Amino acid sequence: MIVAKHNTAARLGGPICGAVMLAALMLVPMAQGGTARRTVKTKSGVEMLYLPGGSFVMGDAKGAPDEKPHRVSVDAFYMDKYEVTQESYRKLVGSDYSRWKNPKAPVEQATWAAAAKYCNARSRAEGLTPCYDTKTWKCDFAANGYRLPTEAEWEYAARAGTTSSYSFGDNQSALRNFAWMKENSGGRPREAGKKLPNPWGLYDMYGNVAEWCNDFYAVDYYQKSPAKNPQGPASGSRRVVRGGSWNSRATECRSSYRSSENPAYSDVCIGYYDVYGLRCVRRG
Repeated sequence: MIVAKHNTAARLGGPICGAVMLAALMLVPMAQGGTARRTVKTKSGVEMLYLPGGSFVMGDAKGAPDEKPHRVSVDAFYMDKYEVTQESYRKLVGSDYSRWKNPKAPVEQATWAAAAKYCNARSRAEGLTPCYDTKTWKCDFAANGYRLPTEAEWEYAARAGTTSSYSFGDNQSALRNFAWMKENSGGRPREAGKKLPNPWGLYDMYGNVAEWCNDFYAVDYYQKSPAKNPQGPASGSRRVVRGGSWNSRATECRSSYRSSENPAYSDVCIGYYDVYGLRCVRRG
């Protein structure tokens, strides 16, 4: 019998151009050689990495029943180099519900709806077309604005070309070098970007705050997922969150680990949401 994981805080414990200024350019080594990733700085001052598309095996045969391995491919996309900070969130939205106040720390106590609204606000600030219809919460993947990553895009970025449990290997004891989690966070999220990045230059993909994905969650979705650009089930009661948080055990931070939460479409502040944050993507 497969049982869905309904996680709470206890569980979690077209290229950018025009409106986006390519103000910063540098090279980031890939995990397995080849060409480098490119960093750009957006008009709103956020650093993003351009990730060329590719295919990978999503899931883990040694993981939970909902992690059934299957090969998928994703198109190129841009992803925030860091989790969205409270400073960045307030600059565009005006205020936030974060419990642990620190402008350089990730925004938290963010519902899925709040994360989607931030994506829209950032799109409008840069003259881009917002992806989310806030009446239906449907995402327009053809729009050139910002959105939350699909679950497949998130895992592709987290793995960074690797096939191990984590982007640095299978040794859980090394996770403390890459993530703020239950055993080293001191019981709160920390400033973004203070741990080591993954091989593609993305920071805090594990721990700190768990990151909302665009997808609805279904325990059996991998059994019927399309092979190219999967976008999750058409409907559902919960949305996917990935990466684990400052209150997560090491096993809950694995690249393939799946969790989910109530998206809370209304503007509410719910205590256990202090483990949930976000990072944005946009099409490449």
